Amino acid sequence: MAGPNSPWGGGSGSGRNDGGRNDGAPEGGEPPADDETPEPESPEDSKDGGKDGERRGPRNPWLPSGETPPPRRSASIEDIFRRGDQRKPGGGRPGGGPSLGGFPNIPRRPDGKSWLPLGIGAAVVAVLAISSVHMLGPKEQGVVTTLGKYSRTIDSGVNLTLPWPIEQVDVVDVSSFTVDTIPDNENEKLMLTSDKSLVNLSYLVRWNIKDLKNYTFRLDDPKGTVREVAEASMRASIAQITLSRALSGEGRAFVEQDVRERMQHILDFYRSGVSVQGVEIKKADPPAKTKGAFDNVNVAQQEAERDRSEARAWAQQTIAGAQGEAAAFDKVYEQYKLAPEVTKRRLYYETMERVIRDNDTVVQETGASTTYLPLPEFKRQAKPEQPDATVAAPALPVQGGQ
Repeated sequence: MAGPNSPWGGGSGSGRNDGGRNDGAPEGGEPPADDETPEPESPEDSKDGGKDGERRGPRNPWLPSGETPPPRRSASIEDIFRRGDQRKPGGGRPGGGPSLGGFPNIPRRPDGKSWLPLGIGAAVVAVLAISSVHMLGPKEQGVVTTLGKYSRTIDSGVNLTLPWPIEQVDVVDVSSFTVDTIPDNENEKLMLTSDKSLVNLSYLVRWNIKDLKNYTFRLDDPKGTVREVAEASMRASIAQITLSRALSGEGRAFVEQDVRERMQHILDFYRSGVSVQGVEIKKADPPAKTKGAFDNVNVAQQEAERDRSEARAWAQQTIAGAQGEAAAFDKVYEQYKLAPEVTKRRLYYETMERVIRDNDTVVQETGASTTYLPLPEFKRQAKPEQPDATVAAPALPVQGGQ
């Protein structure tokens, strides 16, 4: 079935004839024209062609009829990548420039040169211009360093410097307050008082930057230094007062003011460029292990203070009553000096009325007769339900008319 023009090659015995066939032979086995008579092939060529035909195997059916396929060989790495570049847009196109990673070809200038150097130069100029202009906010300042060395400090607004990397600007907020909480967590911060007691303190420290140059270059860790100075100052202040005063409001106010002054003195000595705005004690409690005992002591102290307050109130009331009676006596004495006999009798009647009112039996003796006043009978008539408790008393001598 396989003829000379079959895509699978000739039949048996035709490998030699097909392999030795001249490429110039016309298709379909037609005889060549007179002017296209093929040259006779030598036995060696026929022999080699037969061998090549046997080595090549079937002819590629997708090639045009009459075209001899190229000799087969293994593909190299360069061929694989060259085929991939040809499949990408703009890759390996005839008449196009080299492709950069699959991107379209960069257009060229009228003189044939590339625009790439000009683009790179424009980008460099833009970066230099941006790094030379600095806009600072109203609360900000900037430290300018020239090749790593301090040059100057710039304030808020628009400022110009040399481009990076010749001059570099570090912008810092110098007006806003920084608030440090000591301690950071819920752990106890125990400090020793003057009476050898322990108190657990938690406090805040507010500070800001007053000299940006010193703040940046004088201290290795400015924030850590501020915290350490605050703790040292707080311990020194607490060591000067007792535990009871440290727990009171008056003691807290004293400690807050003293700690702020101590901190500012130490930080100024360091030339840190930091201004301490205030210290606030959030909590001042006894240690957790002894808190129950301290609470009992506080309750006892409160009860003692309450009793003292009640005693002071009773004393003031008693003194006021005594002073009132003394003032009344002074007024009676003024009347007594004007009419002594009348005043004396009135005082006697008032005194007897006050004494007899609280007695059940009264016996009055005047000369040969004895007068008995039945005061219990009067009381029983007024209170019939109460039993009679009258007891006769021996007669007492009473001066008549007194």
